[in-house]
Amino acid sequence: MTGCVEMTVGDDRQAQVWACLQGVTDPELDEPVTELNFVTRAEVDSTNRVHVEFRLPTYWCAANFSFLMADDMRRAVSALDWVEGVSVVLGEHMYADKINAGLAKGLSFQETFGVEADGNLDELRQTFLVKAFQRRQVALINHLVGLGHPPETIVSLTLAELGCLPVDDEGGKLVRRYLERRAVVGPVCDDAPAFVDAAGAELKADAFATYVAGLRRVGVNAEFNSALCRGLLSVRFDLDTPFVPRAHASPVSAEAAHALMPGASPANVQSS
Repeated sequence: MTGCVEMTVGDDRQAQVWACLQGVTDPELDEPVTELNFVTRAEVDSTNRVHVEFRLPTYWCAANFSFLMADDMRRAVSALDWVEGVSVVLGEHMYADKINAGLAKGLSFQETFGVEADGNLDELRQTFLVKAFQRRQVALINHLVGLGHPPETIVSLTLAELGCLPVDDEGGKLVRRYLERRAVVGPVCDDAPAFVDAAGAELKADAFATYVAGLRRVGVNAEFNSALCRGLLSVRFDLDTPFVPRAHASPVSAEAAHALMPGASPANVQSS
């Protein structure tokens, strides 16, 4: 009976770890690293230490992006009150040895890369949180417009009113995702405007169409990068057998990958 109880506890903790990782996103794509098939291992040992391994679509993914995701995974899992330690290991990447050594020692990105690092992860994280806010905002706005809400109504909504707005299941999901990022650009309280720009300024009905058109371009670029990222990962790895590279890692050259994927330069360890 004791063994059954221990197995139940272990399974529950394993599930908690995966739930934490589900909340970690690729900073550029704003999609969970678990859904992108980046995480290949997440296990809890007998001492309540968690071991996470992950891989990326190309050998040349930028070091700052790679370190940022690893750091976010470590932070997310470490928040569990029963965790005694977290190791995060990046596999099959040109900077894997340096990144893994820095992570193991608890070093920052700057300490790990020294003079090669330009900027810091907090600044990079904020940049991509704002981009994620913009993509989630335009997705929600598009949905509300599709439901027949005019610009004048949308820009006048407060956060409380947005939370109570009658929407379908898809709309409810979009509202929740948007509210997760709303605090990135300004204070959140019931009477605060629901829709603001990246600087926290209220949207205006007479400039609504132009503003939304600009955000849509951001969304299209993100969708293209997401499709490309998934395609490169599936070419590089056999996804039915996690973490097993194909005979040819990728038919895409380093130069081509850099041209197609923002921040994927072999030498780029600085904020974009």
